Amino acid sequence: MISFRLKESLEWFFFFKYDNIVDGDDFVKNSKLIDIFKSGNIVIPMFLLKSYRKFKLELNEFIFLMYLYNLGDCFLFNPNKYADDLGLDLGTTMNYIDALTEKDFIQVKVMKNEKGLMEEVVTLENFFQKSVLITMSESNTNNNLESSNIFEIIEKEFGRTLGPIDYEIIRAWLDNNMSEDLIKEALKEATLNGVTTLRYIDKILYEWGKAGVKEVKDVEEIRKKRLEKEDKDSNIDLDIVDWNWFDEDE
Repeated sequence: MISFRLKESLEWFFFFKYDNIVDGDDFVKNSKLIDIFKSGNIVIPMFLLKSYRKFKLELNEFIFLMYLYNLGDCFLFNPNKYADDLGLDLGTTMNYIDALTEKDFIQVKVMKNEKGLMEEVVTLENFFQKSVLITMSESNTNNNLESSNIFEIIEKEFGRTLGPIDYEIIRAWLDNNMSEDLIKEALKEATLNGVTTLRYIDKILYEWGKAGVKEVKDVEEIRKKRLEKEDKDSNIDLDIVDWNWFDEDE
């Protein structure tokens, strides 16, 4: 489903020309509407539609980029044509071009054409490179998640099948570069404390993060320091591993 803001921008993209139709004879207005429908389509690949937020572009910038994408990977620099096609004024069109250039999605170059004459062209090579990087990143993430057995381990420890929300929580840990070993250690702590909920494990991982714990060896180091000072008042930051911090929440 297309988000409301994206849907709103796409509606702007289609109806901008309708705003330019002046009041008058119905036949004239209908003819202009027919011309709009005949003016062609802009194709937006589903991958780009799903991933557009990762490009960190404003929605209108993204739509303008998709218009350029449909013109090809290298084409004549002609802002007046772009403005006319989209029903925009030249100033707005140039602002979009400047924004996409500054964000390194497009380049305006001077190249020699087939006749040996120099002309300005727009290239989308940088945009395609960014798209490839995003695709590779998503592919690697999916492969890592698919190869992960942490889901099965937690299911076995909990004695139940994980639900959709459980999967999202665990995926969030992995997406935030939380190691499986550290998640297993937090699972172990939760089990020893008699609590088998992801909410509890999430709080353990959160407290560990605040204490600077990144690996299992950090947990072991904290345990070692706690044992060395067990006859003294323990520093709260050093006692987070074996202390049931969340009794009041359970």
